[in-house]
Amino acid sequence: MQKILAIAWLTWKAAVRFRLFLVITVLLLLAVAGLPLVIKDDGTAQGFTQIIITYTLSSITGLLGISTLWLACGTLARDVEECQIQVVATKPIARWQIWLGKWLGIVTLNAVLLAIAGGCVYGLMLWRSGKLSTQEQAVLRTQVLVARGSAKVEYPMKEINEETDRVLQDRLKKSPVDKVDVAEVRRQIREAVKADFQLVPPSYRKTWNINLGVSQSYLKGKPLQLRVKFNAPQKSASGTFLGMWEIGVAPKVWQNERPMSLAPDAYHEFTIPADAAELVDADGNLTVSFINVNDMALLFPLEDGMEVLYPAGGFAANFARGLGIIFCWMALLAALGLMAASFLSFPVATFFALGLLIVGLSCDTLAESVNNGSVAGADAETGVVGHSVADVVLIPAFKGILTVASLAEKSSPIDALSTGRNITWTELGTAFTQIVLLLGGGISLAGMLFFNRRELAAAQGTQ
Repeated sequence: MQKILAIAWLTWKAAVRFRLFLVITVLLLLAVAGLPLVIKDDGTAQGFTQIIITYTLSSITGLLGISTLWLACGTLARDVEECQIQVVATKPIARWQIWLGKWLGIVTLNAVLLAIAGGCVYGLMLWRSGKLSTQEQAVLRTQVLVARGSAKVEYPMKEINEETDRVLQDRLKKSPVDKVDVAEVRRQIREAVKADFQLVPPSYRKTWNINLGVSQSYLKGKPLQLRVKFNAPQKSASGTFLGMWEIGVAPKVWQNERPMSLAPDAYHEFTIPADAAELVDADGNLTVSFINVNDMALLFPLEDGMEVLYPAGGFAANFARGLGIIFCWMALLAALGLMAASFLSFPVATFFALGLLIVGLSCDTLAESVNNGSVAGADAETGVVGHSVADVVLIPAFKGILTVASLAEKSSPIDALSTGRNITWTELGTAFTQIVLLLGGGISLAGMLFFNRRELAAAQGTQ
């Protein structure tokens, strides 16, 4: 361990000597202080959060990510090209220790930079929040500067899928369809089956039961937030739709005094101004009813149509856990850059690492091609895999990339922090396991293997 720490210290000294640490620190502080000055919020809690948390943390993540890749590629590739690594390699130290020491140096450097930037964001957020109106400060405290847990309706997905398959088999027996159309027919049948759980006809009451689990034990005296989204078959004259809400079971029921005006295809979040403990029954269930007072049916999607948010912790610890997940991303990028530099020159390693990063960030495009079953527009209409050589080769490759990228992509703390969602210790532990240990560990092993097999004596500055 002493040898690894010595290499990490040399990496730190190089970063300080070449003013890299100072330059990145200045850039991060400019991003933290500059964005709120350049982009003004609209005076609402939502606009304030968008600037201070979403934009600023995204800028910090981007700056740290690019600098991490650049430093990781440069610190190893430059040492090899400038023949400095030979001096270290002749010492009684294994090459994997050199590689791991450089990774540890970059990771600890990122930890310090992220702590500085995160502390500035947290302090700026508390300071500037005092300039909001009293009403918006209350919204900020209850919906953003808090760690809120989430509870959703537990739909019988197994029964829905079984009923979909049963109806599909009956339809195929009565009127067979082409093989290429089976997937589309099944999708239509499934949507029809789901409609019984999603649709609220005109002048009809729809009731959902949401189980809060063990969270009900510490909700006494605390309000709840209801987050809803619905779709409408067509636009209304006003662009919005009216609805009445009833929360709880008689005699302990909260309801809005007059119909609430809501826009379709958008998230709406409102506070239930009542003691949550009084509305939840003994089994931890919260009953939510919606009365559709419009002349057309409304559809609440199963995935994100109904959600209850409740206080689950403080914002400071939640913010720290969010920074912890960002730190896991930086550790992965450090391993990626060092792996590329283990067998490539500095410019090529940087280009290679950035290319892999761009591919990883293009998961939505890759997922669309996989869902369509083709990378070509003509084949996407049929949804059949294998119409071309490109489909046979690229579709399985895209599936593999999505499987690997999903280990890191599923953990996104910025959106959670900007909406006051709770980032649990379990999520942080899962992010560390998947991003650092599994994904980063695999890349690190590959990098150490490449570096161990590289012929250092043949490396020259002109290579």
